[in-house]
Amino acid sequence: MTTKPKLLIFDVNETLLDMSPLEQSINQALKNEWAFDIWFPTLLHYSLVETLTENYRDFSEIAAATLKMVAHKLDVQLSEEKVKKVLSPITKLSAYPEVAKSLDILSNNGFKLVALSNGKPQVVQDQLKYAKIHHFFDKVLSVEEVKNYKPHVSTYHCAYSLMNILPEDSMLIAAHGWDIAGAKRAGLKAGFIERSGKSLYPLAIEPEITGASLAEITNFLLSI
Repeated sequence: MTTKPKLLIFDVNETLLDMSPLEQSINQALKNEWAFDIWFPTLLHYSLVETLTENYRDFSEIAAATLKMVAHKLDVQLSEEKVKKVLSPITKLSAYPEVAKSLDILSNNGFKLVALSNGKPQVVQDQLKYAKIHHFFDKVLSVEEVKNYKPHVSTYHCAYSLMNILPEDSMLIAAHGWDIAGAKRAGLKAGFIERSGKSLYPLAIEPEITGASLAEITNFLLSI
């Protein structure tokens, strides 16, 4: 990479926020240590079904629907009230230890920061406020702006165009290979945080930066 990005677009869940409390809630409710690992990809899968069929249901609705599907697969009965309770930790997730300091450094070094999530607008706001990192962002965006889920090209376009910055001057930072693939194919730069268990999609364009934490990504960006 030869040029420093002006805009950093951050994925939220599993990139900035540790989803362990939600993972524990789902695994306990469905009595299976792999329940969360089955549910989360299923949630992403059906969000893309909605996008590809030109329909839109908000992420919380899809989360509840797919949790019921996984519960059925694991032969567990969940009432509507139980589904809400099981998913409730989503707004009470802490940021990873290095995140707040890294965002502070990036903000103070002239980068524009945007949070871009598949989640409902109010859920994303509540998440960032609970994690005490909302004040670092110049803008907090949900895919509800365009009613297409990431990695649809329109979601990335929405983020950089609202900030009046070109795609080539923008970088997505995420811990998901599918998100990195989407951003690169949309013409953005990308930084991959290699959180535990996360990997890049081998058939996608390589990101400009890979690091074990946001701190490592931050150090690289400051060195350009």
